Amino acid sequence: MNREANRTRRVDLRRFPAFATISVLLLVFLYLPLLVVVVYAFNTGRIATIWEGFSLHWFGDVAANADIRNATLTSLQVAAVATVCSVVLAIGIALGLAALRRTARGAVMLVAGAPLVLPEIVLAVATLAMFAFLDVPLGMTTVTLAHIAFCVPFALLPIRARLADMDQRVFEAAADLGASPWRVFRRVTLPLLAPGIVAGALMAFIVSLDDFLITFFVAGPGTTTLPIYIYGMLRVGITPAVNALSTLILLVSLLVLAAAYFAGRKRG
Repeated sequence: MNREANRTRRVDLRRFPAFATISVLLLVFLYLPLLVVVVYAFNTGRIATIWEGFSLHWFGDVAANADIRNATLTSLQVAAVATVCSVVLAIGIALGLAALRRTARGAVMLVAGAPLVLPEIVLAVATLAMFAFLDVPLGMTTVTLAHIAFCVPFALLPIRARLADMDQRVFEAAADLGASPWRVFRRVTLPLLAPGIVAGALMAFIVSLDDFLITFFVAGPGTTTLPIYIYGMLRVGITPAVNALSTLILLVSLLVLAAAYFAGRKRG
């Protein structure tokens, strides 16, 4: 048998017909709506789809709106608590997975990663049903608990990937030198896991800050996060104020991604 025929060939996607055209169309489809939202956030008029001139008026209205500030504060509080708790749980799960056999590890990952593949509407209904069964009043507590459970898989993926790339001989060397398990964890494991922890925390924070569906189901009266508030604004029509608020959220997301990039580059 010819060895050359058995070799794996690299597939150059650029050779496929119309690959470049399809790629450009997909990028336009993804990013053109964002560009439209950003541009019309600076519109002077009150109609979001008719350009009447450049103005920063709507950004001032958003900043002066007390309801938006309260909703933003609620979202930040929930996201902060959910991020810390989900990262702590993800670190524990990742370390536990490393000690399991391959079959058991796959079963645990199947359960832990379920929120990544299950429809979010199913998770929202199931979470609401659980709180109703336990007779837990809906409010800030239920939203935070739901976000913690939903964010754990997103924090787990980069942490587990980082742990899998680490040289196990480092831990063995630390143990041979007389370090206790806690000292190994504090002085060796955590510093080496730091890039994965930062990436997992940022991912969990963005997912929690952006979540609407689960929050909508488990939030009680008076618990209004920013996505829910934006949904309420859209029910009366799209205005430049909605575009301005969306632009600010987009800016925050870009700043978080840039911070994650430079943090990882510095650590590298």
